[in-house]
Amino acid sequence: MNSDPSRSAIIHEELPKEHEDPLVRHLHLLIRAAIRVLAVLMVLVILWGVADVIWIIYQRLSEPPLWLLNISDLFEIFGAFLAVLIAIEIFINIRLYLGADVLPVQLVVATALMAIARKVIVLDFDKVAPDYIYASAATVLALGVTYWLISRKT
Repeated sequence: MNSDPSRSAIIHEELPKEHEDPLVRHLHLLIRAAIRVLAVLMVLVILWGVADVIWIIYQRLSEPPLWLLNISDLFEIFGAFLAVLIAIEIFINIRLYLGADVLPVQLVVATALMAIARKVIVLDFDKVAPDYIYASAATVLALGVTYWLISRKT
């Protein structure tokens, strides 16, 4: 790996603010503005997700038997919580993308790992085909190994 951080930033710079071509420079600025809009929209999605979690908990606790949750209710609530947490991770990815010239690969892989873990946690094994389970396991394994390799200090 390259140990010089300034060299790494130059190699991985995605949308430089300075570019010799004025058209490309303006396009980069336009894309940065679009990323800011996505950040605002992701905050709205997070807030709607939190409202959804509250609504799901309220609905499940207000149905008979009152104030009791069964296992499927818990999985639905866990899924809603994890969806909000994934949205927060995506917002952090967007924020880091805006604030740095280096793509945060480790965070992107961690977000993908969290998303597939959410699917595994809420998976109803009675309703899915074995192929789907094997594919999910392979994806979790691949992302886990990738995250481990990226996070290793060399």
